[in-house]
Amino acid sequence: MTPPEFDVKTLPGKLALFIRNARKEGVSTNLLVGFVTAWLLTFANSELWALIWKLVFKKNDINWLLAGSLPVLVFAWVFTVLSLLSWWRLAKPLLCLVLISAAFASYFMSTYGIVIDYTMFTNVVETDIGEVFELLNWKLFLWVAIVGGLPVYIISQVPIRRKPWAKALASRLVVLSLALVALSGILLSQYQSYASLLRNNREIRLILVPTNLFAAGHGYLKRQLATPKTLTVIGSDAVVNRQGAVRKPKLLVLALGETARAANFSLNGYSRETNPELQKRNVISFSNVSSCGTATAVSLPCMFLDVGKDGYKDGLAKSREGLLDVLQRAGINVMWTDNNSGCKGVCDRVPNRKVALSTDSQLCTSDECKDGVLLAEMEDFIKSLEGDAVLVLHYKGSHGPAYYKRYPSQFRKFEPVCETNELDKCKQQEVINAYDHSILYTDYVTSALIDILAANTRFDTALMYVSDHGESLGEGGLYLHGLPYAMAPSEQTKVPLVLWMSDPMAKNEGLDVGCLRAQASSPLSHDNLFHTVLGMMSVQTSSYRSMLDFTAPCRPLDVSSKSVSYRSIP
Repeated sequence: MTPPEFDVKTLPGKLALFIRNARKEGVSTNLLVGFVTAWLLTFANSELWALIWKLVFKKNDINWLLAGSLPVLVFAWVFTVLSLLSWWRLAKPLLCLVLISAAFASYFMSTYGIVIDYTMFTNVVETDIGEVFELLNWKLFLWVAIVGGLPVYIISQVPIRRKPWAKALASRLVVLSLALVALSGILLSQYQSYASLLRNNREIRLILVPTNLFAAGHGYLKRQLATPKTLTVIGSDAVVNRQGAVRKPKLLVLALGETARAANFSLNGYSRETNPELQKRNVISFSNVSSCGTATAVSLPCMFLDVGKDGYKDGLAKSREGLLDVLQRAGINVMWTDNNSGCKGVCDRVPNRKVALSTDSQLCTSDECKDGVLLAEMEDFIKSLEGDAVLVLHYKGSHGPAYYKRYPSQFRKFEPVCETNELDKCKQQEVINAYDHSILYTDYVTSALIDILAANTRFDTALMYVSDHGESLGEGGLYLHGLPYAMAPSEQTKVPLVLWMSDPMAKNEGLDVGCLRAQASSPLSHDNLFHTVLGMMSVQTSSYRSMLDFTAPCRPLDVSSKSVSYRSIP
């Protein structure tokens, strides 16, 4: 068969001619690595070049040596990293994997303004299939096909030219030496400029594809391997303080919000009425609360441990007991009910269940349910309950980007609404409208839970609602969440915390509600949850710290008088 002729003056013709010749003669691994490096820097690093343009070129006094050397430095660095990983038969599979991974990463970085670090890597590893499907769309597939699939196809059509191992090694060492010389020369000649640029703009290394993927994967594995394999027991001395008058058993509901940010709660001053029902229930809204992290995989386990934000490490909830373990050891009934993507190790050692799909089409689809199903779950739990209990309800909440799926149609109040997971297709106000509807629905569900508790006469009841992290809704070009904490805006780190207590609960606990309201604007964080819940449930243990229990200053000196001062956490 006669090979087709190509117009070599056109780019497709030149590419086709290159592939034809390469298929005949093969290419060296060095050339293949160079091709992949050039492709990635050209097509998968738009965020990097946009940032460099802003930092280097949009200045009145441009440092032309820095500006001119940057592309060379970046190429030499990525080429060096890929060369060190691409050896013999593993070269082509690894480079193909890098290209596809880089295509996915570059799409989400450019679309949502995220960066790639070990926390974001953890989110990817620990997500569920439902969350994955919500992120998929035709633009993503088209982007991956072009940026990842096209070069993978080219690589698959080109054989690697085989050399004796000694010659191949020598050739690789020569090329690596040249790349390292270029790196060293540029950095030494422009050390001060590069040191200042990288020190003041940490995000550069988090958006350079694909080395950010390697660093994030390494950070994740390092933290996972560093997690102790044996379970650390805490609160081994935990007991419920039953001194004093005979009392009813206590029932505390911990409602864990998902992706709710404090800024959009009208209880905290938001101009829209997003909390009309909670406003009627005499709740206390703490308006200055910081999250432990900017993603569920960090914040959720962190808030249930006693180590606090500064002491938390990935995977620690699987190797260290937390709040629910201590409550259970003290003889308190515990149940975790999940309408989200799991408890991240927090509930592994206590009774837990996933909500069942309901036949109510208003509440459930074939793969997920809205948070209204939690109302029936709580009523069923209470019916057979005896003794003190803590029920944890993990909301689906305001999980994005498909905010429009998080609420029934009757809660659609603000128009127009973004009804796609491609947030960049919508105006910012449309995104905010959809998000606010999810907050409005959270307000309804949480208020309905309070009504169930208020109507129950067998228990002294209370409810605490707190979100795991916030959300960016287009501010500064950022969407969703998961930025490194030091870089994250307050929209991702400031979360709502709402407390409701029945009158008998407040009276029997001796809690001064007016005192609690007076400190509603005081700085709090997820670090307070562990100790506040122990205090509210009258659990005595050496793990309890009264100074982190935000109810302690507003109660008589009983349990809190037996507390200990801060201690180091092993």
